[in-house]
Amino acid sequence: MTVDEVITRFEQEREKIWFEQPDEVCDLGKGIVPRGTGSRGQYLSTIIFAEGEARTMADEMLWGLIRVAEDTDADLPTLQSIIKEIIGYKADFFDFVSLPHAASMIHLYVETACQCTTLHDLCRLSHAALSYANRLHMWVDFILPWGLGDGFRQVKAG
Repeated sequence: MTVDEVITRFEQEREKIWFEQPDEVCDLGKGIVPRGTGSRGQYLSTIIFAEGEARTMADEMLWGLIRVAEDTDADLPTLQSIIKEIIGYKADFFDFVSLPHAASMIHLYVETACQCTTLHDLCRLSHAALSYANRLHMWVDFILPWGLGDGFRQVKAG
C-alpha cells in the first residue's frame, strides 16, 4: 500500500469508531479476553494495561514523534529506527491486551513509516495514525471502571 492509501485507511478506521465502540474494546469491557491476559482470572489489569498502551501510543509516542519530526532537525532514518523498535514493540502489546485489530493498525503504521521516503510523508502518516490512536484511546478509557477508585481514597498526611 502507498502512504496515501494507508493514510486513507487510518482515516476510515477513525471514522468507523468515531461514534461506535470497536468490537474488541466492547468485548474487553465485558471480560472477553481471547489471549487470557490478566492475573488470577480477572481482566481489570488487562483493561488498565490496554488503557495505558492506548494513551501512551497517542499522547507520547505519536505526538512526540510528530513534534520531533516537525520541530527539529531529526533525520528520517533515525525516526524510522525509533518507530520500528519502540512502536513496533508497542503494536505487539496491543495484541497481548486483546486488541488485535488495533495491533494490526499499529503494525501497518510501522511498516508504512519504514517505507516513507520523505519526512513530510512520515509526518502526514503519523498525524493520521495519531487521530486514530486518540479515538481508540477514548474508547478504551471509557471501559475503565473509574468508580473503583472510590475504594482508594487519599489520606491526608499528619
